Amino acid sequence: MGRRLTLYIIIGMVLGIAVGWLLHATIPGADPRLGQWADYFKLLPDVFLKLIKMIIAPLVFATIVTGIAGMGDSAALGRIGGKALGWFITASLISLGLGLVLVNLFKPGVGAGLTTGSDLGKLEMGELTLRHFILEIFPSSAVDAMAQNNILQILVFSVFVGVGLTAIGEKGAIIVKVSEALSELMLQITDYVMRFAPFAVFGALASVIAKQGLGIVVTYGVLVSEFYFAMLLLWVLLFLVGGAFLRGRIVTLFRYIREPLLLSFSTASSEASLPKLFEQLDRFGVPRRISGFILPLGYSFNLDGSMIYMSFASIFIAQAYGIHVPIGTQILMLLTLMVSSKGIAGVPRASLVVIAATLSQFGLPVEGIALLLGVDTFLDMGRSATNVVGNAVATAVITRSEGMLQPLVDPDEEMPKAPAHTSSDGRAGLNIDPVQYED
Repeated sequence: MGRRLTLYIIIGMVLGIAVGWLLHATIPGADPRLGQWADYFKLLPDVFLKLIKMIIAPLVFATIVTGIAGMGDSAALGRIGGKALGWFITASLISLGLGLVLVNLFKPGVGAGLTTGSDLGKLEMGELTLRHFILEIFPSSAVDAMAQNNILQILVFSVFVGVGLTAIGEKGAIIVKVSEALSELMLQITDYVMRFAPFAVFGALASVIAKQGLGIVVTYGVLVSEFYFAMLLLWVLLFLVGGAFLRGRIVTLFRYIREPLLLSFSTASSEASLPKLFEQLDRFGVPRRISGFILPLGYSFNLDGSMIYMSFASIFIAQAYGIHVPIGTQILMLLTLMVSSKGIAGVPRASLVVIAATLSQFGLPVEGIALLLGVDTFLDMGRSATNVVGNAVATAVITRSEGMLQPLVDPDEEMPKAPAHTSSDGRAGLNIDPVQYED
């Protein structure tokens, strides 16, 4: 399924762009049918993302619990957690700093001529204070955290459960076994859900292109091209740093994560690739007890693509209004973005929310976000893929530093399948009366 899935996703991308362009070219923008068709196609990625979200909470819980219980050493847990946080903070600062340097170098916003009072659409604003962030880390209810798919809160609860199971020893063995079985079950369900990925990719791109057309990329060509160049530099940097630890296996890592990359890029969602990323890192040789702890933490603290976007976009808006921002103020903005970006997981248009809050705090025109809204989907595709790369490299490097990187498994190896046919035709244990069942 591996190579075929990659091929099907690429085919879905091409067909989605073609169908979306055809609709955009043949149906006038004012015609309500265009919006209807776009909504029909958007149904496919919406269903897919719901299926992915269905998996995430039990998958994260099971992998963290089994990982910590299997680690059996609280010192190792603290050491790995410390390395992860050190990497995440450093990577975030580098990403933010790189965005600031390049936006000052390229000056994409100069001469944009923004107008005030632009419509921001439904941009969900939330409290972004340090107090709010700290409180949001800790769940008031484990059930509510799982219902909301709050990865950070699930992580905190799961760590407590895993450490507690380690402390009580044999008394908790049954819970560890159940968690292991749950992890395997989620892996199997992931395999089923991934079969819908090409359709989701097709629908996502068809919907976006139908409504906005390819011309919007040309209109914002300077911004889009310069931002993607910035992300390319970040990828190169991640590749070089990862290569210093992984040596030749860094090339192999990028080959193994091609499917999660394509999924994140085409659906503009980092979350969409999380179950598949777990699976591919398993094949790369990362023990689940390591990836199960680092990846959920990374999805809250290590969003490299979002970081570079937020610093790039904030100064871009200031440039568009002809506002000079001193370097000292830019550094303060960088630190503000660093802190405020950590507590907004799951918020719609999360990066834009943080940018809006930062602009307001520094007296810059918040309405400048309107310039980003038209092309934000295309920018989100790139930053979502970059988030996947950053977390994959971080997980592999930390695993290597612990001396726990295992031999490679074929990235396209088929996962175990549930039996399609049995000697009892699937009726075993169901106590079905043959007289009632047969015609």
